[in-house]
Amino acid sequence: MKHQSISLIGMPGAGKSTVGVLLAKLLGYNFVDSDLLIQVRNEASLQSILEQHGYERLRTMEEEVLLDVELDQVLLATGGSAVYSEASMQRLRGTGPVVFIDVPLEVLRERVDNEDSRGIASAPGQDFADVYRERLPLYQRQATMRVSGDGQSAEAVARLIASNLA
Repeated sequence: MKHQSISLIGMPGAGKSTVGVLLAKLLGYNFVDSDLLIQVRNEASLQSILEQHGYERLRTMEEEVLLDVELDQVLLATGGSAVYSEASMQRLRGTGPVVFIDVPLEVLRERVDNEDSRGIASAPGQDFADVYRERLPLYQRQATMRVSGDGQSAEAVARLIASNLA
């Protein structure tokens, strides 16, 4: 069944972009990464946006991109903080499934070794585990589908999502 869009949510390191590209190829969708759209639109890296404007402004920029992006036959990899915007999530759920790629904190820590330069929108003083604990219930609430990204290749996760959409 063709959806207008399919959106991937989850923590940095969950594999949203990698799985997204593979899933887009499997399903014949255009792939869009909202983090890249933010960087192109602002001519700056996520980390430099954070350093210059703060995490709240980065989240606002993400919301603007998500409310603005064309969602016609699009596989969208969202930034990890997309779930803070109810308006964005409502729009994404209105155009198709929102898939939470669920990966345990220990695995995310192994995958994300550049958290200080990665542009993770978090409040001052929050470490990666704090961000995980804060966002996990948001991902669970906003998702229309959950898949485990633990112990599986990106290809396996993409195939699993595709089969669950069929």
